[in-house]
Amino acid sequence: MAQAASPAAKYAPHPYIGGRTAALRALAAWRMRWPGAPRVVVVTGSPGSGRSRLVAGFLMLCDPEYRKRLPLDELDPATVPPDLPAPAVPDPRGRTAAQVLWLLADHLGLAAARTEDIFTELAAREEPVTIVVPDVDLAGPVRPANEPARLIRDVLTPLAATPTVHLLADVPRELAAGLAGAAPGGQVQIIDLDEPEWADPEGLVLHAETALTPETGAPDLPYTTDPAARRALAGALARRADGSRLTVHLAVRSLFALPAPGDVDPADASQHPATVGEVLDLHARRLGAEPRTLRQMLAPLAFAEGDGLPVELWRPLASAVAGHDMGPAIAEGMLLAAPFIEPVERAEPLGPGEGAAADGSGDGSAGDSGGRTLLRLAHPALAAEIRSGLADARDAQTRIAMALLEAVPRQNWSLADPYVRDYLAAHTLDAGLLPQLLTDPGLFAHADPVALRAAVEAVPPDQLGAPAHTYLRTAPLLTRSEAPVEMRAALLESAFVEDGLQPYADALHGLGFALPWRTLWSLPLAGVVSLTAATLPPQGGEGEGEGDGGQGDGTARPVAALVVPAGTPGARPLPDSDTTALLLHDLLRPGYLDADPVQVRRPSEDERAATPYGISRGADYLRVWARESGDVVTALLSDSPFRDADLSPEGVLLVATERGVTARQILAPAAAPAPAPTPERAEAPLPAPAPEAGPEVTPTLPAQATGTAPAVDAASQDRPQGLEGDHS
Repeated sequence: MAQAASPAAKYAPHPYIGGRTAALRALAAWRMRWPGAPRVVVVTGSPGSGRSRLVAGFLMLCDPEYRKRLPLDELDPATVPPDLPAPAVPDPRGRTAAQVLWLLADHLGLAAARTEDIFTELAAREEPVTIVVPDVDLAGPVRPANEPARLIRDVLTPLAATPTVHLLADVPRELAAGLAGAAPGGQVQIIDLDEPEWADPEGLVLHAETALTPETGAPDLPYTTDPAARRALAGALARRADGSRLTVHLAVRSLFALPAPGDVDPADASQHPATVGEVLDLHARRLGAEPRTLRQMLAPLAFAEGDGLPVELWRPLASAVAGHDMGPAIAEGMLLAAPFIEPVERAEPLGPGEGAAADGSGDGSAGDSGGRTLLRLAHPALAAEIRSGLADARDAQTRIAMALLEAVPRQNWSLADPYVRDYLAAHTLDAGLLPQLLTDPGLFAHADPVALRAAVEAVPPDQLGAPAHTYLRTAPLLTRSEAPVEMRAALLESAFVEDGLQPYADALHGLGFALPWRTLWSLPLAGVVSLTAATLPPQGGEGEGEGDGGQGDGTARPVAALVVPAGTPGARPLPDSDTTALLLHDLLRPGYLDADPVQVRRPSEDERAATPYGISRGADYLRVWARESGDVVTALLSDSPFRDADLSPEGVLLVATERGVTARQILAPAAAPAPAPTPERAEAPLPAPAPEAGPEVTPTLPAQATGTAPAVDAASQDRPQGLEGDHS
């Protein structure tokens, strides 16, 4: 940041950027759409070159409200775009490519239901649309999944190829050429901040001088209070850094962290680092420490995910990487690490298990509240430098992953630290160990579905086992619904039964979840026209000897009566219909039945009204509600459109979707609490596009995926209330 103009400058520098006049002029020309100006601008440069700062400063000039706070009359007029409506700025930080695209579609009010329709709708607009995408290198919930490349491929490249889109993107150098090639020749411009045309050595000197000025927070030192000494030191730092604003920034922070700063000779090049790595090593030597010790201290932070590493995990992970106890080095080395670390205070309600102590004590209830301190490195390029300096980065990541796994109390994910729970998959992905982790249904349920899905999707499909494939199939539903942990467990339980993975479904029932249902069976039967929960008469009664009848105890047998396309194997023709047939299945357990359709008794309207539950549904969600109170008992979401649903007097929910038929025993008789307010869409994970209809399916008799019928009815089970509420 700069405070005043250089004596030789006619205009004041941008107060946030402190220079970059040539680049700002080019960006202003792009914004004004001058004749001959490019339609697509790609800002790039080496890590730490200041491209994010440039784009952020330019956006200040494009925002009608923020412009009012800037001294526009003092700036170079060629760097100030006209007062136009603010461009669309989808923030990619921490988001997937799909989330960024749907965030953009939502902001622009597009009616598209599929990703490809977004680009088609943009291309059909009469007026051009201006889009700015900053910080592409920070895209993605987890670093090892390489989401920036996917964002370039799936979002920015199609946008650049759309004639009605005027695009500005801040892109890492290794991805810049590919994006630039998406636009026709003459419509794209690359602003590489390391190239002489765009480099700004005087601006870097001004940047350094401002950082050394007491009025901007610098301590009173001989080389900060004396303007001549300050200018000389700023020039020396800028020349040595060769265009890297990050190197200058860290070098100044290093000087301020010294216990006795003393004088710094601007003419002594050995006192001024040329790279980020040299800043680390020079700082360690100034404090009498080994550079290797500093790098070992910072190594866990270089691999940290999300907003940063919980301070409680710093010591054990540093010790794991170093191979010996780093506790004393961390305790005594805060001055050593301070210039390179930023604390992040997070104060928010804790989720299930987050209130538990490390030994597993405490109830970990969601009602607890608390805060924690996270630690992160000052810049992603600093993290990249530390990782690149390790003898074996994968081995270091493996050590971190194993230490995180050992930190889970009794391997109970409900007691795990939230960071471990949500980001262990990212660490194991980077270590090449993720497929071995993807067999634990408890992790599937407890981990943040956005982060876990991103990590699992980065693994080649042929390396994933069946449980991981089931998770990937279900993950869009988990992220779209923002379902809390017990509803995630319930949706996964049904998915495991649907995919024939009964042991995984059973395991979820044994992990302490108060699930709202138990999935009894599932049929991959496409094309179901309708279904009904019905009964067959008792054995020995009317119809005896004609196939399967009622139960041996003389009571009627509950069945699922499925109206299916004619010709479905095992189905009996329906009277007065040439196109449909009736397929019968036991309601409470796996098994097809064979009986004359005339034996099937459907409940009357009065009988339905006497049942404890009712259902209502939309296109892809269904609510079960208590008739007496009218309260919602539970809600079911589907990643496939509903075809029909029914609820038996026994509380068995039958659902037919495009995928098949599933029977769930409702286990949540109590009324549901009101769902939490939905966050603003800009802050929440964005919805995936609606699924598309599949091809026409030839009717076949499917193999059955089976569940376990409950030993007792739901009303007699002394269970906590299940997770309910509408999470559509």
